[in-house]
Amino acid sequence: MTALKIWLVCGLLAFTGALHAAEPLSTVASLDVPRYMGTWYEIAKFPNWFQKKCISNTRANYVLRSDGAVQVTNRCKTASGEIDEAVGAARQMGPATSPKLQVRFAPAWLSLIPAVWGDYWVVVLEDNYQWVAVSEPGRQFLWILSRTPRMEPKVYADLLLRLAALGLDVQKLEVTAQD
Repeated sequence: MTALKIWLVCGLLAFTGALHAAEPLSTVASLDVPRYMGTWYEIAKFPNWFQKKCISNTRANYVLRSDGAVQVTNRCKTASGEIDEAVGAARQMGPATSPKLQVRFAPAWLSLIPAVWGDYWVVVLEDNYQWVAVSEPGRQFLWILSRTPRMEPKVYADLLLRLAALGLDVQKLEVTAQD
């Protein structure tokens, strides 16, 4: 692809995103939480302060607890080669099929404080739960996750178009390194 074509595609994505950014962020129609459980590899993300130390191999593992909540374990490799791990909890907001969850990594005793919970909305989900895009109402955060450490380039490119149509600035995405 020539530089001009790349520039035109990026401009189109930015323009499309700007048109939709004022609209409320839409999510998938429903989420089967038990089916969502397991390991997800981070393919790309919007840069954020709480993942600054992560340089590669970022993944999340979700386990359904007996109380209906979800245990979330995030791991990544740091520049020193060590594995950083954060354990938190997630809860579904609304009905049993709601694609809107909230996640916290603060201690459980702080869970009554609303500010410790962050929105985790499933905005695009592959039919067989093989890849997903997760964001939040303000569109400040975005993660693309996959059941495998890599996504097919065409699938990833098509997903970027879908995310831009939702008003997400896909130009901010940072691809996650996999060793």
